[in-house]
Amino acid sequence: MSLELNNGKYMKFSDWIPINKIDWRSLSSNPNAIHILEQNLDKVYWPWLCYNSNAIHLLEKNLDKLSDVSWRWLASNQNAINIIEKNFDKLNEDGLFWGKYGVFWELLSNPSIVPFLEKNLDKMNEDYWGGLSSNPNVIPFLEKNLDKVVWWSLSYNRNAIHILEKNLDKVCWNGLSRNRNAIHILEKNLDKVNWFGLSKNPNAIHILEKNLDKVKWDNLSSNPNAIHIIEKNLDKVDWGALSGNPNAIHIIEKNLDKVDWEGWHYLSRNPNAIPLLEKNLDKTNWEELSKNPNIFTIDYNAMKTNMYKEGGIAEELMQNRFHPRNINKFTNWGFPGFDNNDVDAEKERQAKLLHH
Repeated sequence: MSLELNNGKYMKFSDWIPINKIDWRSLSSNPNAIHILEQNLDKVYWPWLCYNSNAIHLLEKNLDKLSDVSWRWLASNQNAINIIEKNFDKLNEDGLFWGKYGVFWELLSNPSIVPFLEKNLDKMNEDYWGGLSSNPNVIPFLEKNLDKVVWWSLSYNRNAIHILEKNLDKVCWNGLSRNRNAIHILEKNLDKVNWFGLSKNPNAIHILEKNLDKVKWDNLSSNPNAIHIIEKNLDKVDWGALSGNPNAIHIIEKNLDKVDWEGWHYLSRNPNAIPLLEKNLDKTNWEELSKNPNIFTIDYNAMKTNMYKEGGIAEELMQNRFHPRNINKFTNWGFPGFDNNDVDAEKERQAKLLHH
């Protein structure tokens, strides 16, 4: 079963993890730790649980434990928008949303924020538009309000390329150089490129290869697509940044003597470094490791125990498999009405609806 399907509900610590070393504050933000956190609510750090995309059901039952700071962090959780909306009036009265603690950056990054913002346009100053302009999920909203857009922030926005292309005189080239969807613009404007930002851009490898003299190696070391360049230039590598690179584990394994305390800090949160960390527990940073989603394994006993209970794995599987998005996969499952001809007819019907 994929980790996405069970949402952390049927996970347990891997056998090599000593429970007494776990940092519960960090663990509270780990999306695969939900089953464990449910059993240890007295150890939960509620502000960091607010970041956890799989913790909504826990948060809904414990709103009284959320401080003002917790509500701000909750606002960045894309699955928590319903909680925010239901409690908006009270929180707004307390001054939390619009100014008590400065700009509410966390809310502006939430991909579900547009309906919320449309009701509160009068409360948004330039600072709010700065945060919103980098949100890739609100492009239609930004297009309706181009006079309020903050261009340096929009330059980072991967979904705003069509807007930026028509307004190159307003672009911030530092932000655009980091924008993975802006490569075709950058190729035509190499004299304006910010090489520090470009070195981190995973889609800019072909440009960087031709300009190694301009590369910033600390940023390139963290670039997951630059491994073949890094392997040929180990004398230039930033080993701390490389330790956090998910594609660089084979390089790190051969050069452990170059990994210092900072490197182990980044390595401990690297999801692909688990075999290496298991062999070096004395060097592991437990605060960072507790955030690593791969320190768990599937708890098959918990799955078996909850198989046929309400909300159990059998119900989840049925909901997933029989979701309307899977209708085209029903052919030959033995269900009447779902043979090839029926599916083709349904596809044709839906196509006609889209064109009308």
